[in-house]
Amino acid sequence: MNKETKLRIYNITAKAALKFGSEVWVLKKREEQRLEAAQMKFLRHLLGIIKLDNEKNQCIRGKTGAQNIVEEIKQYQEKWLQHLQRMDTIRCQDRP
Repeated sequence: MNKETKLRIYNITAKAALKFGSEVWVLKKREEQRLEAAQMKFLRHLLGIIKLDNEKNQCIRGKTGAQNIVEEIKQYQEKWLQHLQRMDTIRCQDRP
């Protein structure tokens, strides 16, 4: 499988799984580190790079064109908050 196909699969499946439900998360430093580690594990495997190759994360993201997953989640949370602020208050209330 070529790199472009692997990247598309990563974007569709792995990134979606990492970001699932993230609009309501309160990320602590440890959780941010775990998310970044999971993302880098996917990307390293995708490129065939092992940790002993000492490739920096920025270099790997540059090769794949991937953005930091924590930054993506924070942007997504901001968009979600703006969406909630635009909603009518009636829609926000819990209904029995």
